[in-house]
Amino acid sequence: MFAVPPFPRVYRYAALIAAAGLALLAGGCSDEGRDPVVVSVMGDRDDFAKPLAHLPDPGAKLILEATAQGLVAFDAGGEILPALAQRWIVEDGGRSYIFRLRRAFWANGTRVTAPDVARMLMARIESLRRLDPDGPLDAVQAVVPMTGEVIEIRMAAPRPYVLQMLAQPQMAVLSRDGGTGPYRRRTQGNAQFLTPIDRTSGDDVAVDEPVPPWQTRVLRAERAALAIIRFREGDAALVLGGRFTDLPLLVPAGIDRDNVRVDPVRGLHGLAVTGRGKLLDDPAIRAAINMTIDRSQLPALFPLGGWATSERILPDAMDLGRRPTDPSWSALSLAQRRAQGATNVSIWRAANGAPSPLRIALPTGPGATLLFGLLRRDLAAIGLSAQRVTINADADLRLIDEVAAYDSALWYLGRIGCARKIHCSDVADAQLQAASLASSPEERTARIAEAEAQMVAHDGYIALGAPVRWSLVAKRLTGFQPSARARHPLNHLFRTTN
Repeated sequence: MFAVPPFPRVYRYAALIAAAGLALLAGGCSDEGRDPVVVSVMGDRDDFAKPLAHLPDPGAKLILEATAQGLVAFDAGGEILPALAQRWIVEDGGRSYIFRLRRAFWANGTRVTAPDVARMLMARIESLRRLDPDGPLDAVQAVVPMTGEVIEIRMAAPRPYVLQMLAQPQMAVLSRDGGTGPYRRRTQGNAQFLTPIDRTSGDDVAVDEPVPPWQTRVLRAERAALAIIRFREGDAALVLGGRFTDLPLLVPAGIDRDNVRVDPVRGLHGLAVTGRGKLLDDPAIRAAINMTIDRSQLPALFPLGGWATSERILPDAMDLGRRPTDPSWSALSLAQRRAQGATNVSIWRAANGAPSPLRIALPTGPGATLLFGLLRRDLAAIGLSAQRVTINADADLRLIDEVAAYDSALWYLGRIGCARKIHCSDVADAQLQAASLASSPEERTARIAEAEAQMVAHDGYIALGAPVRWSLVAKRLTGFQPSARARHPLNHLFRTTN
């Protein structure tokens, strides 16, 4: 499953692994037998303290789904299941979703009521629509409390994938004091101790009887190197949130390949054009950048079985109505692509002078360092230089590495559209808006298909492949499943063996 990538810089991280091990061995928390299940998630403590502000970081997602559920949730297999809502019905041809809430309480002991939930959900929906204006929540007219325990989401038009969107961590229902479970949390040092809530009463289990230790979760957000060593030394049974950035750490850490689980996720892993100016406003330059990347070299950087590269925005047809559009240059060989790209750059240089280095925003981690080395080499082949900047800095190209929230072309196109401040096609954006107003499913599909073709031609997004998501799972845990959503709920997936 793993191979050492062909870049010597990766070995520098072996020293970080060793240092993390020395820091960890000063103390640990065992989860042998029926002790608490210790979980490390890659990130930092701000992911726990301000989760909504740190989405889509894995730690923020995990703490939200553990302590602040939405109406529905994903199970370990990626299917929808009840959460704050105990059941629901869909009426009026998909224009009405009616949810009956289960008995639940806020962290301060106050009963959760339908007016509370309706108000919070509508505010969250309005916020999300600013970033995803053409997604499945675009047709929501109102969230209305029908009784003290029932709410209705009223739609102007039917939309598929509403339940998938409601199961996202950003749809968690929470007050200032926290959410409604399935766990309550308390902070002790650098760890979060999660104890279950009785779903039938809404009370903390500990109120009535002691919590069995194996039902408790000890959760830490920490650097990848420390999380990996904690797992290797047996002081954590599970590591979540692995991405391509940290894959090179596994080999020097001596992790058994049987402990690595890869999620079969779909989404976006590529570079969005976020810079402006003469260089990137030139469509020939954007096409040249897209053409020159040698995607055949990427599997050596992300050595996971089954991972494939891509030049397309969409992984398959989904609700597009046809196969995804290939770039106009997809039939050319790499040598032909680079020859055309170099010509485009030479023409621009003759008219405008030498271009400034392209600022590429990437996350930290050895995998990102290896990716930058490949990008810099490939851009140099057509006469462009590159400079690496941090993920939050001003940049010309910015990495997008996200799992799709719902199974629609609209998620992919919306994520790289004008609302996200990405170099976009006004024609494509107009088609997406027209899709929201379409009078029939056939017209809606046709509008989406036209938007997809325009976005591919615009070269505002440079596809590399699918996101990479992996976990480390101890053999003493049962019930873990690879997830197409990269979601691993703590309340029903993990049980320790005797």
